[in-house]
Amino acid sequence: MAGRYDDRDGKIWMDGALVDWRDANVHVLTHALHYASSVFEGERAYNGKIFLSREHSERLLTSGRLIDMEIPWTVDQIEAAKTQVLKANGFSDAYVRAVAFRGAGEDMGVASSRNPVRMAIAAWEWGAYYGDAKMKGAKLDISRWKRPSPETIPSAAKAAGLYMICTMSKHAAEAKGCSDAMMFDYRGYVAEATGANIFFVKDGEVHTPLADCFLNGLTRQTVIRMLKEKGVAVHERHILPQELEGFEQCWLTGTAAEVTPVGQIGDYTFEVGALTRDIAEQYERHVRS
Repeated sequence: MAGRYDDRDGKIWMDGALVDWRDANVHVLTHALHYASSVFEGERAYNGKIFLSREHSERLLTSGRLIDMEIPWTVDQIEAAKTQVLKANGFSDAYVRAVAFRGAGEDMGVASSRNPVRMAIAAWEWGAYYGDAKMKGAKLDISRWKRPSPETIPSAAKAAGLYMICTMSKHAAEAKGCSDAMMFDYRGYVAEATGANIFFVKDGEVHTPLADCFLNGLTRQTVIRMLKEKGVAVHERHILPQELEGFEQCWLTGTAAEVTPVGQIGDYTFEVGALTRDIAEQYERHVRS
């Protein structure tokens, strides 16, 4: 599937029913458009089965509660809706996007408690998020924006508003010929990329930033478990910028990114080494098993 995302054939689930793709619209005074009262999930289906589907649905409801937005669908209802979408569109391998948001209603200020919470689920065929980076390693810029303190935002929520600095960071990175940008956190520690968690290798051991102010990704958790099962030491800790020079390998994890090697971050370079390739291949087998 290619072309504009608002002009495609297919079906999208909205508020309990399948509608034609081009009719899946909202009013311009939808609260989420003005105040970012929205949470979402990105998921991938492999061979007709969504990887960690139920965990994604559970996290969507948790994200809604964290931004004071109770989503009026159960996990089972969301699971059934995702199955409907894949079947209606005839997809086996696909990216699935579930989004819940405050719609248009009686409120059009910061407060929105009287507005309905709406939900939509769409799916489309989507290849490698970073293109050919899976072979040669992605090139990352270093963002000028930092992940904020959890005292300022609900950092455990996958909420739309938290991604604005990611959008700006990725735009700046692409303008420099990079695939993405790595972000530091509010304390100056290495945090993550704009839409993916990050891992480093040194002396056969893995180091990854402690997820204490950014989303602890489901793919991140899966990869950590896989590494430990292989007997690889994994250190979840605060990583200082000056440590980048000493790391030998690097990769990103995320539903869209899957496991993507990194060849360069700013002036620092990394090899696409054996452990990186091994965990990427093992993850690919795992999601299709």
